[in-house]
Amino acid sequence: MSKPAVAAQEKLPIAYFPEIRTLADAPRVHGRDRPDARAFHFEGRESSYADFDRHTAQVANGLAALGVKHGSRIAYLGKNSDRYFEILYGAARIGAVLAPVNWRLAEPEVLYITNDAEAEVVFVDSHCAPLLARISPELSRLRKIIAMDPGSSWDAYEAWRDSQSTADRQVAVAREDAAIQLYTSGTTGRPKGVVLKHSSFSAFNEHAGTNPGAFGHDMDWNYWDTDDVSLVAMPVFHISGTGWGIVGVYSGAFTVVLREFDNAAVIEAVRRFKVSKTVLVPTTIQMMLDYPDLRPDDFASMTDFLYGASPIPLDLLERAVKVFNCGFVQLYGMTETCGAVTYLPREDHRPGNPRMRSAGKTIPGAEIRILDPESDTAFPPGKTGEICIRAPGTMLGYWKQEDETARVIRDGGWVRSGDAGFMDEDGYVFIQDRVKDMIVSGGENVYPAEVENAMHGCPHIAEVAVIGVPDPKWGEAVKAVVVLKAGASEDAQAILDFTRTRIAGFKMPKSIDFVAALPRSATGKILKKELRAPYWAGKDRQVN
Repeated sequence: MSKPAVAAQEKLPIAYFPEIRTLADAPRVHGRDRPDARAFHFEGRESSYADFDRHTAQVANGLAALGVKHGSRIAYLGKNSDRYFEILYGAARIGAVLAPVNWRLAEPEVLYITNDAEAEVVFVDSHCAPLLARISPELSRLRKIIAMDPGSSWDAYEAWRDSQSTADRQVAVAREDAAIQLYTSGTTGRPKGVVLKHSSFSAFNEHAGTNPGAFGHDMDWNYWDTDDVSLVAMPVFHISGTGWGIVGVYSGAFTVVLREFDNAAVIEAVRRFKVSKTVLVPTTIQMMLDYPDLRPDDFASMTDFLYGASPIPLDLLERAVKVFNCGFVQLYGMTETCGAVTYLPREDHRPGNPRMRSAGKTIPGAEIRILDPESDTAFPPGKTGEICIRAPGTMLGYWKQEDETARVIRDGGWVRSGDAGFMDEDGYVFIQDRVKDMIVSGGENVYPAEVENAMHGCPHIAEVAVIGVPDPKWGEAVKAVVVLKAGASEDAQAILDFTRTRIAGFKMPKSIDFVAALPRSATGKILKKELRAPYWAGKDRQVN
């Protein structure tokens, strides 16, 4: 892989390609410089960077022929695929914005997100095609549906793509233009579209390239060379899936894409392709450790397991480090900051090191302050407050939600994370609790307001409060605390059946407790801290 020359620096601690200024530039640069290098593998299908450059140009021309313009939104509803990245980069070449939709969501949620995004074209796989067929008459801006798999009445993706010109359509795309719109759950019960710009995805690399002295050897987990193989196993509707795939493309790496996370598939991919880097979440790491066919020697090719999305139990982390015997790097960030703003380097993953309980230290180019959530006063080291972040990858804002954007992004570009924690004297961040009402279950953010809204209307329920409780597998599990209507029976299954039609399965309560009344303050506010307290007793932090 060709690397740009950097004065007095033989090797940067991170890949840097100064010609890649927007997402649209990556297929052009690597297609020109490394046309025969492998770009993607997916279920037996393999493509080179020349293929990727050509296919993304065809997608761009096909979208333009459908009337998709700079700033238009398109959607992808399906599981992971190499072709998802063709669509993403093809859209980027004409300045269109891709909104990947969570295929695990319930029908009303998919309908809301697709309409909220004002998607003009929807790409759908066979898994989600029946759902899309049912809601398509209600999609207000829809121009075209393209099927990722053959066999439907819609145009098939490959035939549609290959009928387009391979000419490089020269559209002016700026670094600050919107590129991707990822949806996150909302505190008010409605998902929000996080609008990320082109420069969000290369800001980290560019800061390294222009400030090489700021990056120490403990950041070489993100240096890539011609032998590196990346694995995308996290869903592309998450920053951990889409963002990690973009990291591989920016670096010109060979990326193996899995349709979805599966123990056997991950292990087989690592064995077969000699994967060197991947991103996982604590729940998936635990699943792999518990897999009966796990042979740690099969992971000899792995240099780095990157992990994040939720705090990891210390005993699980220590076990993983021992079994996999490779570098572990924890990352902490938000969709709103385009992923990681802190890292816990390999060197700190030592048994007995108290820093293993931390989320690490700030990545160069980003800043973190611990603020009083009420007054925005900065707290000194050791004092717990709200973690606030300023980073070059920060979102443009929430799609068409100016008030919510202003609530989260404060003066000076500081993003309120909603997480409570402290920073030690050496700049390591320790997450202790949450300021915002949120549950992280298996790496998925679940907002209680969403679940409560879905449960309201059930004929059994008078009142409901949703909380997160510790869970050995998922980190946290969703629990509903219900006050029944007069005369209603404690029929948990009936309540779950009602709720299941309205929200995704991963947001569903794993258990229901029935109480005579919910604890309230003098002003009538439900005291969720009191509801949570018995389940978190004895824990050293209120997140798991």
